[in-house]
Amino acid sequence: MKKKQTTFNFLLLKRFFCVSVLIAALHSGSWAQTPAAPSLPSAAPGQPAGAQPTATPGRATAQPATTTTQPTTATPTSGDPATEVAKKGNAEKGDQDKIDRTKDKGVFEDLKADRLEQERKAKLQALRSKIFGTQIFNNDRISFAPSSNIATPRDYTIGPGDNLTVYIYGYSQSTFSLNVTNEGFVSITRIGLVQLSGRTIEQAQKELIQRLSPYFNNLGMPGSSASTYLQITLGTIRSIRVTVLGEVITPGTYELSSLSTALDALYNTGGPNEIGSFREIKVMRKNKAVATIDLYEEVLTGTLSTDIRLQDNDVIFVGPYKKRIELKGNFKRPGLYELLPEDAFSKALEFAGGFTETAYTGRLLVVGITPRERRIGDLPANEFATYIPVNGDQISADEVLTRYENMVSISGPVFRPGMYSLEKNKTLLQLLKNADGLKGEAFTGRINVVRTREDLSVETISLNLADMINGKTNDLELMREDQIIIPSKFELRELAFITVRGEVNLGYLQMPYNTNITVEDVILQAGGFKEAAATSQIEVVRRRRDVNLQLADAAIAKVFTVKVNPDLTLDGDDSRFILEPFDEIIVRPASNYQTQTFASVKGEVLNPGVYGLQTKDEKISDLVKRSGGLTAQAYENGATLRRTVKLSNEELAQRNKTVAEIADDAQKGKFDAEVITKETQDAIGIDLARIMRNPGGREDMILQEGDIIDIPKRLETVRLQGELLRPTTVKYRDGDSFTDYVSQAGGFTRTSLRRKSYVIYPNGSIDRTRKFLFLNIYPRIQPGSEIIVPQRTASDLLEAQKGAQALIGLTQTFSVLVTTFLAFRLFSK
Repeated sequence: MKKKQTTFNFLLLKRFFCVSVLIAALHSGSWAQTPAAPSLPSAAPGQPAGAQPTATPGRATAQPATTTTQPTTATPTSGDPATEVAKKGNAEKGDQDKIDRTKDKGVFEDLKADRLEQERKAKLQALRSKIFGTQIFNNDRISFAPSSNIATPRDYTIGPGDNLTVYIYGYSQSTFSLNVTNEGFVSITRIGLVQLSGRTIEQAQKELIQRLSPYFNNLGMPGSSASTYLQITLGTIRSIRVTVLGEVITPGTYELSSLSTALDALYNTGGPNEIGSFREIKVMRKNKAVATIDLYEEVLTGTLSTDIRLQDNDVIFVGPYKKRIELKGNFKRPGLYELLPEDAFSKALEFAGGFTETAYTGRLLVVGITPRERRIGDLPANEFATYIPVNGDQISADEVLTRYENMVSISGPVFRPGMYSLEKNKTLLQLLKNADGLKGEAFTGRINVVRTREDLSVETISLNLADMINGKTNDLELMREDQIIIPSKFELRELAFITVRGEVNLGYLQMPYNTNITVEDVILQAGGFKEAAATSQIEVVRRRRDVNLQLADAAIAKVFTVKVNPDLTLDGDDSRFILEPFDEIIVRPASNYQTQTFASVKGEVLNPGVYGLQTKDEKISDLVKRSGGLTAQAYENGATLRRTVKLSNEELAQRNKTVAEIADDAQKGKFDAEVITKETQDAIGIDLARIMRNPGGREDMILQEGDIIDIPKRLETVRLQGELLRPTTVKYRDGDSFTDYVSQAGGFTRTSLRRKSYVIYPNGSIDRTRKFLFLNIYPRIQPGSEIIVPQRTASDLLEAQKGAQALIGLTQTFSVLVTTFLAFRLFSK
């Protein structure tokens, strides 16, 4: 018996061994092969097969050279040994000369590249030296690092890692240290965890006073009427990590003190690079810009008003400059200056410190850049505050070289501006008379006379021209080269306007501001009220000119509520609310006003058409009943609800991309992929049979404006598309399965992706193929269904191949384990 058992075990072991060998052979077969490794280059003569080719001695190469051995044709030789030796020597000498020439050429190219790199660095350094603002980052004696020997800032934001020292003094005395955990809590005996992260020192002080009040008699803030006081100071200052990105010298992440500001982080990076902005440096906190730093303001005023204290994980982003001009010539600080898009030339002049004493300021030379070439323009002194430079402008100020002996000029709102002789116009009033007088827009309260002195310096004389004309002050005696500049009232004030929006007939109107204009006047010009307007709740939003922007809850506007006569009649009930410049009027709709809404029923109902919704909660079953109910031919399973939706740009792009991908998956089926527009209709699959059996149930949906209920006739076909031998439309037969219909289309092709096939039902719902072990569970088919079979791609083939390899590996492992177990049992007996 034991011998039979041993023989049986041997046979079983032999069978498992054969199965393992067979599986290994299948694993190495063509249908489950892994990509073959690239073949090695042929070995050079004299080297063993498979050896790597050796590099040529003395030749600098980044990678080993690959030598391809070409077949050679044997040539007859004379058979003279001396001749053969000479030929071999000449060949070796020629190879060595070629190597030497290659060496010399490589050295020459390296020297040339080094010289070009040095020239590039020199040009960049010269450019940086001209950019205004770089001096604060090139000075080793300037540092923005915060001092640790300062009082605890009251606006300091507490964060994880901070150590706080709490002093309680007065009637009660106590001192204890609190460490802020990574979760932002501090632990206090008898109180527990207190959340302090994200609060300022002052807020934390109030929180602790509230929490500790039950344990200390009359606890309060220092300076209050309490008998016991609580004070918080920073013990150990934590470090924070700040990332500086964009156009800086050395971008990266820096570890700084929690008291550090944005300027400290910028100083550590070396400042903006050659194209970095100095005027608009963003400090991002939690993906929001919390501050915009203007380095020019810091350099010119030294107030550091736009600087901000940093917090952990802040990001400082320096973008490229938007506009930069060059001031050349007689400016106090000539160089490159960055301007904001709305900055006039006067701003750049302020940055440059103004003109030098010998500068000719009456006209500056502007060399601009057009899309094709350069262009020269003039910039007179009266346009300094209005001229907006263009990116790349070069503005030059020349010295005063030539003087007119008897010339004075006048510009501004006079009828005949220009140059006049001094002999005929010795005083200012005579010059005004010869210029045919002032225009109505002239501002006579202050005019400027730009006078060139004998030492060629230029001065500005400010005069009250109205007093001079009225005889209150003496007439001004003119000197040669005097320039009289008279401003215009229109140039000195911003164009004011009034805005109205909301339930007015014009919808939106912006009109010029007129003195004493009222709300009724503006609404009248906006076409009057719409029917939906709430005339008793009109809002007027007014600008504030006294805003303290440093306060988090600063009031930024004044809002007034005005009641207006609906007929806009001027009578005793008129509001007479006088508007101010830049007021905005908002006319809101009445809260109890509702326009009609409509929904439609199409298809197999007795009375299809458009129906007005009677209540806000009217449902599908209600509308079907109002339309007379279903006809005998109605196919309830194919009913759909089409609802109009408005898509954002991102949703629109994503939906059209998905439609395109579906079309690619079934390119042989050639079914149309409808392009989705910004306002489209979504088909919502509904179960109308269940809805009508249980009106008002879970399946019954509330209707919305524009909804369309579409109830088709009973469908008798099934459409097949995609990767099939012959995509077609066939008749629906009750009881036929998914594969039965596929067979009627000729069956699957070699590239069909069966496991991702899906069915689109008549009501718009979709069901996919499911997987159970190695079997595909296909969806059921209803009348009017559409079967889609996608095409197998290269990634799908690779995925199937990997699955087969994994299965084979698992089978091999199992067979080896079984074989080992049987062998152990066999030899253990």
